[in-house]
Amino acid sequence: MHKEISQFLQTGQEAIARIRVEHVIREQNILAAYDILELFCEFILARIPILDTQRECPSELQEAVASIIFASPRCSDLPELMQIRNLFTTKYRKEFVSSASELRPDSGVNRILIEKLSVRVAPSDLRLKVLKDIAHEHNVDWDSSSTETEFRKKHEDLLEGLNSSNSPATAVDSLTNVTTNTDRHLVSLSAQNQKIHQFEPQMSLTNTNSALKTANSSVQSIANEQVKTGREQECHGANPVAICSSDVLERARAAIAAAERASAAAQAAAELVNFKRVAQVSSDEHNK
Repeated sequence: MHKEISQFLQTGQEAIARIRVEHVIREQNILAAYDILELFCEFILARIPILDTQRECPSELQEAVASIIFASPRCSDLPELMQIRNLFTTKYRKEFVSSASELRPDSGVNRILIEKLSVRVAPSDLRLKVLKDIAHEHNVDWDSSSTETEFRKKHEDLLEGLNSSNSPATAVDSLTNVTTNTDRHLVSLSAQNQKIHQFEPQMSLTNTNSALKTANSSVQSIANEQVKTGREQECHGANPVAICSSDVLERARAAIAAAERASAAAQAAAELVNFKRVAQVSSDEHNK
């Protein structure tokens, strides 16, 4: 594998070399994991008499036992580990095995073994180091500047298309801002409704209707802005922004509907306040 990668570097096929080096690192990690497992197996083998005489796993053997249980399904080249795992399951019950398999805090699995058997992609600095070592090993005069630049790229740069003006996140933020503005107008409308109840002796029906018209106008303005924004996003069918913002658009439309219902409720409340005021005046005149 090192020789193949050196050939790719020599012929300028660095993209393939960058992919192949991940497999090299993976194989190196597997070999290191096998070395650790070999030591643990030897350790357990030497203490079989202790395992036979104790019902629970001895504390000094917990790391070795738990590490073998954790590694057994991840080392397909060693099916014997699964047989050992089954024996440990029978002796120490499923709870002990589940603790090691799920890496619970008290599982005791060896941390280096966890790292070596991890399926995560190796860091870019490690991949670059291995590539340089391979080039040096096979005497390849390789300029690593382009690979270093490639490794420094962020995920967004590799996608080649999303920028701050057309990314889905920007569109979602835009729609969310409109929804937030609608919610603010709802709060304002609710505050106006409270003021109606608070100053009902001084408020006339004309003033109440005037305040409600102002609130309705604000809500309608936000509604038109929201629908217009939603249609503009939906028109770009080839842009993933429309797909990503559909949920936010639905929530905004629901907020608009709630604003209209709040407006109708506020108007009804104002009419009720005016009716109570007129009834109170008539009652006072009748008492006089």
